[in-house]
Amino acid sequence: MTEAEIRATVIAELSNIAPDMDVAAVKDNADLREALDIDSMDFLNFITALHQKLGIDIPERDYPKLFTLSAAVTYLQQHEKG
Repeated sequence: MTEAEIRATVIAELSNIAPDMDVAAVKDNADLREALDIDSMDFLNFITALHQKLGIDIPERDYPKLFTLSAAVTYLQQHEKG
């Protein structure tokens, strides 16, 4: 997948988790949990959705590496099996 495709997937999954928020307006380096007002369970659902959609294993120790939009895209791009 390209970076743009991964970014679109991340934004789509965040939109599913926080449907009332304008995910497209979130800055690349903003903490997703704060910017979207999501709790730890919502964040876990986001990680699970990314795993299911992209087939990338994301161990719990790596969750902090996905706290921002740019970090999530970079992490997923580096771990993609394609």
